[in-house]
Amino acid sequence: MQSSLLSILIPVYNEEEFITEILDRVLAAPLPAPMDRELIVVDDASTDGSFETLQDYVDNHPGAPIRILRHERNRGKGAAIRTALAQASGEFSIIQDADLEYNPCEYLNVLRPLVHGEADVVYGSRFLVAGQRRVLYFWHALANRLLTTMCNMVADLNLTDMETGYKAFRTALAQSIPLRSERFGIEPELTIKFARREARIYEVPIAYFGRTYDEGKKIGTWDAVAAVGVILRYWLFADTYKDSGPDILDSIGHARRFNRWMAETVSPYLGNEVLELGAGMGNLTRLLARRRRRYIATDIDMEHLSRLRARLHHRPNIETAICDLAHTADFEAWRGKLDSVVCLNVLEHVDDDMTGLRNIYGCLKPGGRAVILVPQGSEVYGTLDEALGHYRRYSKSELAGKMKSVGYRVERILEFNRATYPGWYVNGRLLRRRYFSRFQLGVFDRLVWMWRRLDRVLPWPSASIIGIGVRDS
Repeated sequence: MQSSLLSILIPVYNEEEFITEILDRVLAAPLPAPMDRELIVVDDASTDGSFETLQDYVDNHPGAPIRILRHERNRGKGAAIRTALAQASGEFSIIQDADLEYNPCEYLNVLRPLVHGEADVVYGSRFLVAGQRRVLYFWHALANRLLTTMCNMVADLNLTDMETGYKAFRTALAQSIPLRSERFGIEPELTIKFARREARIYEVPIAYFGRTYDEGKKIGTWDAVAAVGVILRYWLFADTYKDSGPDILDSIGHARRFNRWMAETVSPYLGNEVLELGAGMGNLTRLLARRRRRYIATDIDMEHLSRLRARLHHRPNIETAICDLAHTADFEAWRGKLDSVVCLNVLEHVDDDMTGLRNIYGCLKPGGRAVILVPQGSEVYGTLDEALGHYRRYSKSELAGKMKSVGYRVERILEFNRATYPGWYVNGRLLRRRYFSRFQLGVFDRLVWMWRRLDRVLPWPSASIIGIGVRDS
């Protein structure tokens, strides 16, 4: 069995007294088999001997999987975690404070839901009933509960301990999220953004050995006030993706009425065994997979597929796979076996779209049908298309001609969604925006009932066209 790697992220500030002991414990901590570890230690410009102690430790433990990084100025716990996370190469990561409040012997417990594929994120809760914890400050505990409650309200979660120092997660998920907090605001920021990404979040009970302020505890009243500010900020602003493309997909995912309109338009042309290319986060998958015997949702982005699995794990007819429309080898398992392939807003992302059309054709049984939706109108190609990675926008004659040249019998070319054509031109060509306004999209989605009725009579082209092609032999 191939071993996986755990990245242990250790922020350090003035922990000269404890750092040697915590490194000993982390290196000795049992891990799920077969799992290796790497320690990424970030000294946040300590003013005591922490950095020198770390260097001595590495010198005295040749071969130990430890990397030491250092900030030139003190920036805070959040900044140290961001620095460590950027260097992490493990499949999973866990945050380990450099004091002795959290015992690395808990790793097995915290990591179990991740390793078993049940969770994307696991919090070690100090307040679930199990194990032991040192009894300390009432007001500190009350503030913790108030912050957890506020964060839960914004994130729509029911965590018991948002401020826990033990947060474990899939590394790729955390690395794909823009993190801004410098200090202890990293705790609510991570929580809200994990929730916005629809990550599967679990809690497990852990033992806790808190220390007093005399013993070196650093979080204080102003950190709690700052955490409230972070919670309010991310209540108002999403900021959950580093790139504009996935952010646009996430915005569209919240346009439920529009997605239902698209699904109802293409669904009549699909059979019982369907391959969806570019399923993304499952915005259409959850609608199109209903009452299908077999539905294969594919994408090239593992984070998209992970989110899709989290949303649709209860649907036994849905399979997921990595599949690149431009890579013929990715289609071998389905060659000549499926009665339907649906490809919605994907072909325009492929430089060699003819290879993509041939790959789709090869998956179909005789009599099988391809449903291919693409954006229409080279005259409105602009910055929104660039942000989404579009190589082109199509005309009806171009799409039909390319499909026929591959071998499809083109049953029809449908026009879809005239309502957004002017808005796409204004935003992408005139205003040169690279993202959708969520307010604009929300207003549009609420009026879908009207756009559907007006779609046939609006006096301009549709934003999308849908090619329905059949493989006759």
